[in-house]
Amino acid sequence: MSKLRSMAEAIAQYVPDGSSVAIGLALEPLIPFAAGHEIIRQQRRNLTLIGPISDLLFDQLIGAGCVEKVKAAWVGNVSEGLGHCYRRAIEQSIPRAVVTEEHSNYTIGLALLAASLGVPYIPTRSLLGSDIPRQNPTFHLQQSPLDSTPLLLVPAVHPDVTIIHAQRSDEDGNAHLWGSVGISEEAMLAARDVIVVAEEVVPRGVILSDPNRVLGPSFKVRAVVHEPWGAHPSAVPGYYNRDHQYYHEYHTQTRTVDGFQNWLDEWVLNTQDRAAYAAKLGEERIHSLGVKEHHYAAPVDYGY
Repeated sequence: MSKLRSMAEAIAQYVPDGSSVAIGLALEPLIPFAAGHEIIRQQRRNLTLIGPISDLLFDQLIGAGCVEKVKAAWVGNVSEGLGHCYRRAIEQSIPRAVVTEEHSNYTIGLALLAASLGVPYIPTRSLLGSDIPRQNPTFHLQQSPLDSTPLLLVPAVHPDVTIIHAQRSDEDGNAHLWGSVGISEEAMLAARDVIVVAEEVVPRGVILSDPNRVLGPSFKVRAVVHEPWGAHPSAVPGYYNRDHQYYHEYHTQTRTVDGFQNWLDEWVLNTQDRAAYAAKLGEERIHSLGVKEHHYAAPVDYGY
């Protein structure tokens, strides 16, 4: 059976209240904003967000009151600095208090890798000497059984659901990603359920033509959502560029609680789906973000 679902169906079924959600795993590109906005529209609550350098989507979900806990290396607005909603939540419990479980980019990758391998932890020396172990009570300082030197044990993190934005996928969830993919593979393999959001849904033969580009096994995927422009304002290599203007506008508009609510009403709550969102952006802005100069990889021969 086809795994194709609407975004509303996928979020309703696989992101219940209280879920731990890994999202935005490719760092700056391929951030599933459309999925996050549907989570907000469905008023999910008490979520735990998992990710590396977490861009605006974490800030938006926090500001909308969806989030109870964050396991991440950083939350903010990469090109502008602060995430105002995150800061208000931490400093003033607005709209609610948020617990942080601090990681470096490296250790959140290790935590998801441990879960993907089915092991309880991965040892590292990366954070020794930093303050992060004191901020994260899940880390354990031990001595190496080999030479008695200090080791930090990073426990596995198992997301209930990982949401991946991909350039293309077939209906079964065999997804092609390229460019910077960050820790998308580790998060996919670590999760119980996976939602793939794709710019294009293509025949199986397109995927099989380049099997090494498949992110991970399709049996992990529960739903495939066809959502063009679903990662805007982040970039999707080969499809559209990062919308720097959007990041600046968001930073300016969300300095206050009322400003964020006005932004939320305009771009999420009163915009019923991604097609309406794209129409609101307008043809001129969409055209300006399109790929202007193509750079194709060299052909690969799988012959034998």
